[in-house]
Amino acid sequence: MRRVEVVAHKKEWQSIFRDECENLKAIFGDEVIEVSHIGSTAIPGIHAKPVVDILAVVRSIDRVVDFNEEMEQFGYKAMGENGIAGRRFFSKGGDERSHHVHMFQTGHEDIARHLAFRDYMLAHPHEAKKYSQLKLRLAAEFPTDMEEYVNGKNEFIKVIDERAKRSVIRANGDRDVF
Repeated sequence: MRRVEVVAHKKEWQSIFRDECENLKAIFGDEVIEVSHIGSTAIPGIHAKPVVDILAVVRSIDRVVDFNEEMEQFGYKAMGENGIAGRRFFSKGGDERSHHVHMFQTGHEDIARHLAFRDYMLAHPHEAKKYSQLKLRLAAEFPTDMEEYVNGKNEFIKVIDERAKRSVIRANGDRDVF
């Protein structure tokens, strides 16, 4: 059973991301277009589950399966789409997860959504603090129920996703950006 653990931000999460980024580039080579640090560990100053979330954009989502064995050699478990169409998801660390890799083919709408959420939180520290407080409360309320913890964040995330989307549209003046 996975416990819901939320901890204070750790500076080493950035270097852990960079190291894993190099591993992914070594495994996938030219198939990977870009790799980004997403999720709460990418937002300094807020509490997070100690799991580094990584967004990898690939040329062809259908080719990702060709690298599953190499990912397993680096400690990852391939989990297919894992609830999001067009994604390939990998976790590392079993019940003591340390990394999540979310892979999408270039152009997938969830790429922009993940990056916009992160960037919105970085630009709006007051909202990031509210998110941090929500996560602490939910972790205390549901210490052994990851599903309820995640469900408890959904409404807040939807609100921020919409604000981030509007922010991107205003910044770019182009409704096709998001």
